Amino acid sequence: MKTMQTIAIIGASGNMGSVISKSLAKGNYRLLLCANELDKVQAVVNEIKDNNPAAEVEALDCTREASWEADIIIAAVPYAAEQEVAEKIREVANQKIVISIANPLNDTYNGLVTSPETSAAEELQKLLPNSKVVKAFNTTFAADFSTPVIDGKQADAFIAGDGEEALQTVSGLVETAGFNPIIAGDLAVSGTLERMQLLLIQLNMKYDYNWLAGWKILHQ
Repeated sequence: MKTMQTIAIIGASGNMGSVISKSLAKGNYRLLLCANELDKVQAVVNEIKDNNPAAEVEALDCTREASWEADIIIAAVPYAAEQEVAEKIREVANQKIVISIANPLNDTYNGLVTSPETSAAEELQKLLPNSKVVKAFNTTFAADFSTPVIDGKQADAFIAGDGEEALQTVSGLVETAGFNPIIAGDLAVSGTLERMQLLLIQLNMKYDYNWLAGWKILHQ
């Protein structure tokens, strides 16, 4: 039987953090959920337990403690908060997978705040040089987690990172969440993935997809 991995989800009470938590609770994982407001995190835990009493999930108010216990860390926080998270977990995240879901959007959603030659994930890797940063869960809207099959097609979710083992591990998480995982390339591809989501946000605003839209690669 596959060993149960422990996943710390930082920012678990936010829109993305909560849906990622609920989705991964369906898998063979122990989840440690944390955010600044413990009562909101506990509400997510309670909802998960109501739907899945056997789920291994608990709320913590200490990002460092949760990350110390975890095998995998998901930074489900905005780009502006990634530096603060990195400072808290740097010493306990050595050799661990750290997933960046952030899209570094500007305030008007017409561009990114990062320079063209880098990405949020690459910046996080610089802050966590001894961790294995992987880009994932950034090309999907929160609404897609409850409806990963859109118009009869399973939405693709793209992954970028360095190291085959880390990429395969994260692919398993993406699959558990209900999406079709596609490994897009090494961590340098993260900038492309972040721009893909910027475009999807812009299209959603233009055509009113009601935040239920995703990417799909069609091929033979």
